[in-house]
Amino acid sequence: MELFPPIPYAEWSDTLATLHRFAQVVGKVRLAASPRRNHWWNVPFHLTGRGITTRPMGVDPTFAVDFDFVEHTLAVNAIDGRSASFPLGGHSVASFHAEVLGALRAVGVDPAGIVDARPFDLPDADRPFAQDTEHATYDPAAVTRYWQVLSQVNVVLEEFAGRFSGKTSPVHHFWHTFDLALTRFSDTVVDHPPTTDPVTREAYSREVVSFGFWFGDPTFPDPAFYSYTAPEPAGTTDHPLPAGATWVDRGGSHLAVLPYDAVRGAGDRRAVVLDFYEAAYRAGATGAGWDLAKYACADGATDPALG
Repeated sequence: MELFPPIPYAEWSDTLATLHRFAQVVGKVRLAASPRRNHWWNVPFHLTGRGITTRPMGVDPTFAVDFDFVEHTLAVNAIDGRSASFPLGGHSVASFHAEVLGALRAVGVDPAGIVDARPFDLPDADRPFAQDTEHATYDPAAVTRYWQVLSQVNVVLEEFAGRFSGKTSPVHHFWHTFDLALTRFSDTVVDHPPTTDPVTREAYSREVVSFGFWFGDPTFPDPAFYSYTAPEPAGTTDHPLPAGATWVDRGGSHLAVLPYDAVRGAGDRRAVVLDFYEAAYRAGATGAGWDLAKYACADGATDPALG
């Protein structure tokens, strides 16, 4: 299929809002049942050949929750063979939440940790999932297209990840912001103010340059590739970005943004995205004083003889 097919935000915004909350319901399960890892790497979803997965978690029993965006089902599978599944379509967030609780119980998982769960960092964060009958739109074709685009971007980010030999995150799908992200780290510890919230403190406990893709939201209603450096060094935005990309002010710091539609208009779409990520990386890492040559990793190999 076409690399980076059209996925205009306005055409599936209602489905996106519903799916985002479905993902948060399951994400809360992952948060409750997985062992904590640095920078919250235990929390996001990973991609599969048919959708996204929590990966195995829990002890008694060990289980996983999988979204299938080809057949449009959600499955909870325990390693002892117990399984429960249900269709994704036809649900409000409230009924989806109830089905998830039932599926967990069916495979022997105590769902107590998410019975009263609420959205994270969304406009309706004060309303429990169990009471949300407002969000109930599910367009299967749009959801399949979301997963296909997610998968294509995932492969490009995996290629970009191979160019860096330092500490780097997996390519993972964050359910709280509904973006696909990859982050590079230095060893420099960041001294946050005491008032900084604990989520931010752990996520940005080291200097980072992060890269990703999001599908749009009401504040920025366009899909786009992005990058940022945290903390942002002075002069970062003095570095040029490739044609079509721009620096966007976000209140004291900046995002490098490359609109999805600008990439779709290019000849070599993959190369355009990789060039954008590389330019954004050099802008942030140079200003932060990273040793770019030390961390360079040609074609995913650290041994010069294999380069």
